[in-house]
Amino acid sequence: MDIPILYADAHVVVLNKPAGLAVHPGPGGGASVEDIFASLSRRADGPWLAHRLDADTAGCLVVALRKTPLLKLQAAFAAGAVRKTYWAVVEGEVAGEAGTISAPIIKRPHWQGWAMAVDAKGQESITDWRVLGRTSGQTWLELSPRTGRTHQLRVHCAHGGWPILGDALYGTAGPGLHLLARRIVLPLDPVIDVTAPPPLAMVEALAACGRKEGLLF
Repeated sequence: MDIPILYADAHVVVLNKPAGLAVHPGPGGGASVEDIFASLSRRADGPWLAHRLDADTAGCLVVALRKTPLLKLQAAFAAGAVRKTYWAVVEGEVAGEAGTISAPIIKRPHWQGWAMAVDAKGQESITDWRVLGRTSGQTWLELSPRTGRTHQLRVHCAHGGWPILGDALYGTAGPGLHLLARRIVLPLDPVIDVTAPPPLAMVEALAACGRKEGLLF
């Protein structure tokens, strides 16, 4: 398996995770990001995932090669000190240019097993959004989560009335989930700032929303 590396040093690797690949094996097994761990480090312990991405989300995924940076990263994620920026193409034409969604999320049974839902009894969940481009029937958003709940961006977009394009669970099944973990800034010393290019599956929709052709990033 070949997963592109966006950044690497002796302590941390940032992968460009492809959409459709789980970060770790599920109950039934199957391919996952962890399959390449042996190629990232020959140390007796590690590597370790510093955080998670949904299987259908592409982009920046952080792997710690040593225990000390893992603990620092886990603390930074828990404290909300890691800056995460996502790109999404959503269904519908979003009104306004920017805003914040504050809607608690809870896990519920679903015909597919489980899903997350907005519920007053759920955990606090906050997402800032900004419009980057538009076309008829679709909007290109920059999403910045202040919290890190499971499926937060997917649930919040659907709650706003504009589910992410291709989201079969919270919207309409289609050409794959149009969600990219675009940028991550890790508060280490020195600071690590990494950006992921959009996957090919998103390029056409982004171009329709106004992203200029020929740009790698």
